[in-house]
Amino acid sequence: MQFHFAPMEGATDVVFRAVHRQLIGGADLYWMPFWAPTQDHVLTPRVRRELSPAGNEGIPVLPQLLTKSARDFLWAAGELKAMGYEEVNLNLGCPSGTVTAKGKGAGFLGDLPRLERFLDEVFDHTPLRVSIKTRMGVRDGGEFQALLALYGRYPLARLAVHARVLQDQYRAPVRPEGFTQALAAMTCPVVCNGDLKTVAQCRAAAAVYPAAGLMAGRGFLADPALGRKLRGGAPLTAEELRGFHRTLFEGYVRAFGSERNAMLRMKEHWRHLLCLLRGGESWAKPLRREAAPRRFAALAETALDACGLREDAEPDW
Repeated sequence: MQFHFAPMEGATDVVFRAVHRQLIGGADLYWMPFWAPTQDHVLTPRVRRELSPAGNEGIPVLPQLLTKSARDFLWAAGELKAMGYEEVNLNLGCPSGTVTAKGKGAGFLGDLPRLERFLDEVFDHTPLRVSIKTRMGVRDGGEFQALLALYGRYPLARLAVHARVLQDQYRAPVRPEGFTQALAAMTCPVVCNGDLKTVAQCRAAAAVYPAAGLMAGRGFLADPALGRKLRGGAPLTAEELRGFHRTLFEGYVRAFGSERNAMLRMKEHWRHLLCLLRGGESWAKPLRREAAPRRFAALAETALDACGLREDAEPDW
């Protein structure tokens, strides 16, 4: 079974990937948060840092593009090829209103003729293998069959299915029929994504869909050892989490050149990690309100000492 770490904007960046891979591991592939290439075809310093082969050395990573322009996609694919990448993923799953209002992400699923023209041009000229991460449609799961028929026309490297439609966002229940339909229709590898937050949920999905890969995002952030436990490894220990927290914080300080910016990024991580602490919810407000970086770092460790770890995270989102 392949286990993938889903891309999470503002969380699974180049610093996080390196620290997680070094100290904990358990993921077969780390999907990068999407890069949205613009028509001026310029690589910003932030994008260069994220994509840097040196920063991702020894880490199995998959870059992801968010665009509705085949021209911009192909330019970005060429840049990735020059860096040594062999595969690029097209994001057709992001449900954010600021993204979908521009017809990108899951918003692209509402215009199949335009999506078909896009894919025709991309696959005619791409220098890389291309995979897709998709939702099942915009409003209704019945839209998925037409999408699968379209995807099946192209030599996809893989298809990752987030088994919800755009209007479901993340709160509505996953539609498991999406996984079944994709596995039946596609000849490329299929990856199942959506509400795989615990070891039990992942093992249940693996039993039902043994031919599929599994992808977790929020569950992996709440329990960084999720992948390791799926392979029969040990749960995260308090000392491991302490070392992970310290190494990650210092990594962000070096990357950002700012303790304050490092703290802001760590606040996003601790929003998830508190789900692994017994009674961790009581520390959410103090950690959110703390404004001094070093006091914040110390407060997070105090919360860990006071609460201790659950064997499995209990994310409620």
